Amino acid sequence: MGDGSPNYTVDEALVAMGFGNFQILVLAYAGMGWISEAMEMMLLSFVGPAVQSAWGLSSHKESLITSVVFAGMLVGAYTWGIVSDNHGRRKGFLITAVVTSAAGFLSAFSPNYISLVSLRCLVGVGLGGGPVLSSWFLEFVPAPNRGTWMVIFSGFWTVGTVLEASLAWYVMPTLGWRWLLALSALPSLLLLVFYRVTPESPRYLCLKGRKTEALSILEKIARMNRAELPSGILVSDHQEKVPEKSNPTEGTKLLTKEADAGPSYKDMDSNMGGVSSLFMLLSPKLVRSTLLLWMVFFGNAFSYYGLVLLTSELNNRHNKCGGTELQSEKAQNINYKDVFITSFAEFPGLLLSAATVDRLGRKLSMSSMFFLCCIFLFPLVFHQPQGLTTVLLFGARICMTVTFTVVYIYAPEIYPTSVRTTGVGVASSVGRIGGMVCPLVAVSLVHGCHQNTAVILFELVIFLSGICVTLFPFETKGRELKDTVSSSEQINSLL
Repeated sequence: MGDGSPNYTVDEALVAMGFGNFQILVLAYAGMGWISEAMEMMLLSFVGPAVQSAWGLSSHKESLITSVVFAGMLVGAYTWGIVSDNHGRRKGFLITAVVTSAAGFLSAFSPNYISLVSLRCLVGVGLGGGPVLSSWFLEFVPAPNRGTWMVIFSGFWTVGTVLEASLAWYVMPTLGWRWLLALSALPSLLLLVFYRVTPESPRYLCLKGRKTEALSILEKIARMNRAELPSGILVSDHQEKVPEKSNPTEGTKLLTKEADAGPSYKDMDSNMGGVSSLFMLLSPKLVRSTLLLWMVFFGNAFSYYGLVLLTSELNNRHNKCGGTELQSEKAQNINYKDVFITSFAEFPGLLLSAATVDRLGRKLSMSSMFFLCCIFLFPLVFHQPQGLTTVLLFGARICMTVTFTVVYIYAPEIYPTSVRTTGVGVASSVGRIGGMVCPLVAVSLVHGCHQNTAVILFELVIFLSGICVTLFPFETKGRELKDTVSSSEQINSLL
């Protein structure tokens, strides 16, 4: 760097080459993983009641079929985040695809309740790797287009929910829940089929000192996008960006400190083990963002999956608590229709996300939607006609789709590459706790004819999540991704 030769970072290379054919292929692969997770999550709304009816399960055992998936995701999100930060993004999502596809397919042949719950828990462990794919895709996207393309990526989740609702509506009345489980495992299998052609993240390779491999991938991106790499030498952002944004005196001081420290600090930042990564998330530089993010992920998962389950539970509540009894088959058809209709709420939610995420910013987009969701849910504190209930849940689902989409954009942006997938993975794990608690607490209140208490609980969780968003320390709109905690902190201090 001292010889005056030009150099460039991965971010600068991606901006110079733009979003092209290479990123579209990466988007398609990561999107298939997102479709897989959405389908596996949505089928819980259909399989639980069907298995309860077929095997004569109690409502507690039915709820446990859903909760064990979230418990598995809690373990998986943390585990696969550490694996991908220390051994590569590709290894992270390879293992998740193997576990999800195998356990998902085998669960269709479960002979009893124990085997079904065990296999669905393993599916959850595999699904916990979803944040690895989102972080992997994010690291290929140029900074100016990141918000828009991450919203488009989130659209694959919506495709998965609608596809699963359609599949259930067709398969369940004729073939049954076992066929639904088997067919829902196919997208995960496709990830294995095309795994060999997936590239490693050049940002991850650069951080690990494997710059030759990183440069090879960047050259492939340039060829496929019909663009050219910047002239000069590829460097990590902590080698290049801080001195450029500082005045000469500060730059000299920063470089001197880094030289005095030797390579050990970088090694600590880029070659951390699992426990060290977790401690880094709770370091003074990241602890505020981390704790607030955990609370937002918990509230998001609790509320989003709660709305999915409430769509069918509130109508069942009307049947059970209103004194009327319908045949189970007719009730199930109504549930399929309502879940199918409210699933389409995610499309306007995605459009709203695309319109606001790069204009209003991440924080305002999330906080405004959390508070608007509270307004939609408030009338449900009191019993409403079925049609109005569906409309209100439709509006609330739009809001939660926006917050869910934007938080998955914001979370990877606040962490440096060295702990990015671990940070998002741990936050996602905390979110899974929210998803795990939801059917055991809130939906059980509806089963017990306490609709007003359940809705008030959702209102409190959503409102507090909105408050937490306003307390995030900084906005990430338009900011470049950082490789290390030290470079991230230095750039934040200059903004």
